[in-house]
Amino acid sequence: MTMHDWLWPGFLAFVAVVLFFDLFVLHRRDHVITTREAMKTVAGYVALAMVFAMGVFYFGGKDRGAEFLTGYLIEQALSLDNIFVIALIFTYFKVPSEAQYRVLFYGILGAIVMRLSLIVPGVKLVDQFMIIGMALGALLVFSGFKMMTSDEEMVDPGESRIVKLLMRTGRVTEEYHGSRFLTRRNGVLFMTPLFVVLVTVEFTDLIFAVDSIPAVLAISNDPFIVFSSNVFAVMGLRAMFFVLSGMMRTFKHLKTGLSLVLIFIGLKMLVAHWIKIPSPLALSVTVLLIGGSIVASIIARRREEQEARS
Repeated sequence: MTMHDWLWPGFLAFVAVVLFFDLFVLHRRDHVITTREAMKTVAGYVALAMVFAMGVFYFGGKDRGAEFLTGYLIEQALSLDNIFVIALIFTYFKVPSEAQYRVLFYGILGAIVMRLSLIVPGVKLVDQFMIIGMALGALLVFSGFKMMTSDEEMVDPGESRIVKLLMRTGRVTEEYHGSRFLTRRNGVLFMTPLFVVLVTVEFTDLIFAVDSIPAVLAISNDPFIVFSSNVFAVMGLRAMFFVLSGMMRTFKHLKTGLSLVLIFIGLKMLVAHWIKIPSPLALSVTVLLIGGSIVASIIARRREEQEARS
């Protein structure tokens, strides 16, 4: 068996070990996640991603390494909006703080499985049919302009069709049962509100994947690069939630930066048949747009604070 034959099963086994260690060793007991603990977890996942990136650069070359980092950065950036929506969901359903991490863990597990089922066939379709790549590119450009021009709208999780469907079953308890998703009453299986929250989070991730997966497909035609960059980004998402959920509004210009990234990546996909944009250049543009929007947000925030004090 060659090294390439071990690539996929080896990586999936590695992900399984990391997630098992995270949930059943580091967080085996439900508790409120502090910002300090979350920052350590985020740092750990970022370090793992960077070590993996160095391996990609070493074994795959600079182009594959740049593709991995670009995909990782785009997925991380797009996940920031997802974090804000998840915060709204938790607030709406009044999810106990000690149960939030477990919901996010299984939500991320579902996101990984969903991405595996979408990315592998997606790469093959884009590679074989130029029209699909152009359609996805047009979708990204449209999504970018829509994100840039749309007004901020408060999301009402209670109006979600999936939530209404679950509630109509009459099999959802009114109260939480710790971190349990299901419970029995008189021998009948009931869903707890935590199960409804989990389904809502999974459905939300599916909606966000409409933008994030095509964006990474525009970066690389290697399914392993696309999948691994996505997985490393989403694995650290739940810890990132506890760090950023309370300060998302600080990055007021981030939406503009993300919009420009989607437009740039979409245009890259549209012209890919005629013009090849080097992966290192795509990485540089992505870093400048996202980093620039974050810096601009911090500067704007400080100016507002200074004006408020004066």
